[in-house]
Amino acid sequence: MSGVFVHPRGLCESTEVGDGTRVWAFAHVLPGARVGRDCNICDGAFVEGGAVLGDNVTVKNGTLVFDGVVCEDDVFLGPNVLFTNDLRPRAAIKRGGAELLATVVRRGATLGAGTVVVCGVEVGEHAFAGAGSVVTRDVPAHAFVAGNPARHKGWVCACGQRLDAVLECPDCGNRYAEGDKGLVPA
Repeated sequence: MSGVFVHPRGLCESTEVGDGTRVWAFAHVLPGARVGRDCNICDGAFVEGGAVLGDNVTVKNGTLVFDGVVCEDDVFLGPNVLFTNDLRPRAAIKRGGAELLATVVRRGATLGAGTVVVCGVEVGEHAFAGAGSVVTRDVPAHAFVAGNPARHKGWVCACGQRLDAVLECPDCGNRYAEGDKGLVPA
């Protein structure tokens, strides 16, 4: 894997890792995981076979990304983010493949530290889950959610700033309008 940095104490068993990606100490990327370009997989993170990370994805320390999870480009996974992939786990019953529920985190979304994402949901583009959120249902594009269970608290710009009442960013000036799956650029 030319152009990929793996720390001497990191383990990257996947052959599908893009140039510029860094796998740090005690991180483990299993065979069958697909990791894009310029990703940063921090200490103690785990990426299971069957997981997909797009380009420029940050996976902070202690984060667990299991089979069936897809993170599109520019996704930020804060420290200790946890994805599930089985709604009915039992030690004596081994499920895999089609029995696992897929989860999709769309381009530019952020999951804050300690967020838990229950399988089968979609987190929309540029959505933001506050630290400690438990995401149990779909999150619209540009939505800010927080709590257990995560509830809609407001809207955020692609730059990460909370939007004002007229859906305009006070920092960068981007404007938005409501669409079918959350906000869209106006």
